[in-house]
Amino acid sequence: MLKDFQDLLDLAKSKGPKKVAVAVAADKDVLVAIKNAKDLEIADAILVGDKEKIEEIGDEIQLDLSKFEIVDEKDPVEASRKAVSLVSSGKAHVVMKGLVDTAVIMKQVLDKEIGLRSGNLISHLAVFSVPTYEKLLIVTDAAMNISPDLNQKKQIIENAVSFAHSLEIEDPKVAVVCAREKVNPKMEATVHAKELEDMNKNGIISGCTVRGPLALDNAISKEASKHKGIEGPVAGEADILIVPTIEAGNVLYKSLTFLAKAESAGLIVGTSAPIVLTSRADTSEAKLHSIALGILMASKK
Repeated sequence: MLKDFQDLLDLAKSKGPKKVAVAVAADKDVLVAIKNAKDLEIADAILVGDKEKIEEIGDEIQLDLSKFEIVDEKDPVEASRKAVSLVSSGKAHVVMKGLVDTAVIMKQVLDKEIGLRSGNLISHLAVFSVPTYEKLLIVTDAAMNISPDLNQKKQIIENAVSFAHSLEIEDPKVAVVCAREKVNPKMEATVHAKELEDMNKNGIISGCTVRGPLALDNAISKEASKHKGIEGPVAGEADILIVPTIEAGNVLYKSLTFLAKAESAGLIVGTSAPIVLTSRADTSEAKLHSIALGILMASKK
């Protein structure tokens, strides 16, 4: 069981370094994260972007750029395309977003010629280290899928479970989170949650244990689930939280970050290679943790 991000970094190091292609790499926090990943022997990198600006930042943060390949490309769109191409051609294992809009890099990821389509639904997941929770917690989907239908939720679970396996969680406990823990026909999320649980019990969703509907307290608090008389293998012990909509995911993500002071990392999954798609506002530490997620997912393939 991974308790925190130090455990995650240790696991990523044990898998050996993988290569990250950074799109528009002239960003201080991104390059600090790459430097730390290199020093920890978690990842190597190919830096795609404005070479002059990359060298300026490298000097500022004392990054030895002789250890990295630099692809000089000043145009953000072309730099994103080249970074994605490096991964689709097998020269790198993970794509990382640098100082570029998400829409720009995702357009390249979805390109039929050089992109990373796999035929699966693409989804986002976040991993949190919360001071009040005994292990790392996976939350999905707070960034990609706005209002997923039943089949999309099934695929979101499958993506998250595949990722959890890369963290060596053999049978991840999946809680389908709703506003209440009982099925209400007027609340579609609760209906979906019960159907997803049934899919798991019938072997349609495998490699995990799914339960729902569960209110958030019942999913992560043993005390709350016991008080409400909710039993089962997931109650109070969830590894993965599946939220009903992007609004719920976004609110939960920011609540954990700003109110609970949780550390976080994020990844795009469902593609043929993992994509580190952090916010420009994320710290270099969060970016390092996200690189580690990508390395673990790439090591699983």
